[in-house]
Amino acid sequence: MLSFTPAAMLHLTPPTDDDDNAPAMRWAQLLSRRRYPEQPQLHVVTDAAPVRGAFVADYDRVVFSSAFRRLQRKTQVMPLPETDFVHTRLTHSLETACVGRSLGRLGGRLLLEETEGLAAELPHLDADFGDIVAAACLAHDIGNPPFGHSGEDAISAYFRSPAAEPFVRMLNPAQRADLQHFEGNAAGFRVLTHTYPTHSSGSAGLGLTYATLGAFSKYPRPSVVAETDLTQATASEKKYGYFQTEAARFEEVARELGLLAKPAGTDVAGFYHRHPLAFLVEAADDICYRIIDFEDGLKLGLIPCDKGLALLRDMLGDAPGRRGSVEWRDWREELGYLRARLINRLVQQTARRFADRAPQLLRGYLDEPLVRQLDCWEQLQEVHRLTVEHLYQSRPVLEIEAAGFEVLAGLLDAFLHATFDPQGSARSRKLGQLLPEQFRATGPQQGAAAYEQIILLTDYIGGLTDQNALSLFRTIRGIDLPKGF
Repeated sequence: MLSFTPAAMLHLTPPTDDDDNAPAMRWAQLLSRRRYPEQPQLHVVTDAAPVRGAFVADYDRVVFSSAFRRLQRKTQVMPLPETDFVHTRLTHSLETACVGRSLGRLGGRLLLEETEGLAAELPHLDADFGDIVAAACLAHDIGNPPFGHSGEDAISAYFRSPAAEPFVRMLNPAQRADLQHFEGNAAGFRVLTHTYPTHSSGSAGLGLTYATLGAFSKYPRPSVVAETDLTQATASEKKYGYFQTEAARFEEVARELGLLAKPAGTDVAGFYHRHPLAFLVEAADDICYRIIDFEDGLKLGLIPCDKGLALLRDMLGDAPGRRGSVEWRDWREELGYLRARLINRLVQQTARRFADRAPQLLRGYLDEPLVRQLDCWEQLQEVHRLTVEHLYQSRPVLEIEAAGFEVLAGLLDAFLHATFDPQGSARSRKLGQLLPEQFRATGPQQGAAAYEQIILLTDYIGGLTDQNALSLFRTIRGIDLPKGF
């Protein structure tokens, strides 16, 4: 098993914030418009902003991708929701992108106003920030498997189980770590940068700019298993951001953007400080899932409405008896109003924190979520606690998430046995034919080739929607046959 010690545990003493000789990332390089992997820089900044710049094109490419479209049938909070007001991964991603665009533009505008010489060098920095962060936010959940975060747990649990031992024993420790600690963020980076042989095009994956790929990468490290307690790790170390299959790709992204490598103290290379805009992507996600998941819990009747509304009013600083200029027909209308006001206030405050700390972020001195630095952090924690207690741990959620463990483990086990069946049984051949061609590796399946094939299978199963995964599982188990039989 590989090990690493998070930088927070190394007791490293960073340079002081006013050390101008310390290495620092540069905005001009961090905003690279080159498209991964080899296309030349496009839409070079001129005196006039382009009508449709490279980063707007990134947003559009995500919107029109099939992986993004499938998010409409993937769980955000309530698995397999039957009501029309509960958020899916797609609606969550769209809302996060809206918040991210505001954060980027506001933070960029503050930097332009307060940093000498920056406006002359990068006159459209605020618009670029907004477009990059919006595109990265739109894609931030694109690699999540079915059944929400429990889907990640289900895949990890399967590869740690005795059933998976015949398949993981042929892998090296780093490859095993990818599977036994499966991470949706790493799967997302793979979606954005990997092109299947049967879908070859002029660029890799979605062909996004290096800047957007950097902002997307909230966890710029490999899947190294920590022997120490990761609760003490910094924000960018709590998870990992790329599989071994994409290690070289991420290194190239880091070089192009000039990301700072973390100090020595790890057993494995590939640990970097975040792209500063990744902190805004994280903040947009934090704001949306904390506030809007809480709103869903209230609308579903799982969180007491009186308690929830009082907490939101308290976060806004409203007096208990405050009367607004609008009369509400019911508490749900007021809830929407409070949510909108609160998100606006959190965006304003977070953009201010980002601008104030930008010099630290460029030097890698700061590695904690921006929302943790807000005055209302304790109240945001209480919002999250109530959401966990009443929504995430509600019986309907727990029942379907538990079923997700059976579905994903069952699918993985069936297709792995079929793929690695040396006898080529009739059942294996049938299952193999159900697997789309782009997810089948060719050649001998040992060592690296075996790892590639297993990753391809996780691509397929992780890319299924909740309903597709459940339907396929029931079909191959003979529980339910397609219509017409």
